[in-house]
Amino acid sequence: MVSTTIEVYTETTPNPASVKFITNKILVKESVDFPDAGSSEGSAFAYELFRFSFVKAVFFAGNFITITKTEGINWDEISAILIEFIKGAIESEVEIQPHSVDESIGFTGTESEIKIQQVLESYVKPAVEQDGGAIHFKSFENGVVTVILKGSCSGCPSSTLTLKSGIENLLKRLVPEVTEVVSEAM
Repeated sequence: MVSTTIEVYTETTPNPASVKFITNKILVKESVDFPDAGSSEGSAFAYELFRFSFVKAVFFAGNFITITKTEGINWDEISAILIEFIKGAIESEVEIQPHSVDESIGFTGTESEIKIQQVLESYVKPAVEQDGGAIHFKSFENGVVTVILKGSCSGCPSSTLTLKSGIENLLKRLVPEVTEVVSEAM
């Protein structure tokens, strides 16, 4: 059996409180968000990350983990510690999710809701994941699309601009019934 050496490197995100820790191994097929320590029950990996006093939120997607830190500490003080921990956890196959998730993409709702979900999945999700985050459709009522931002997008100073200038304009153009896009706080 040939074992692969786990590599981990960091990449900044638009949110100065969040950094992407990218690995050479796929960790999850669908994103998993742990916005606080209390939400990490059932995930040994997230639970152990929250044991670091400076970890505020943890988000897994594909081959990366976005970690949001608490205020008052600099990334240069903690990045090396987190890289070593992540490498060890991956090598030890620490569990990220306690159960498998249905990974099929099933769009549901009205014709407009399905179009909105398709646009978010095809155009917005890949760009948001590049920045260490995720966007999820919540609802569409009276022309208003409500989304949930996760990972580095949650609490990011530039997320409002991205939401209004980028995502809202795209949805208005591709789904004329859309009049506004808003984000629900996590």
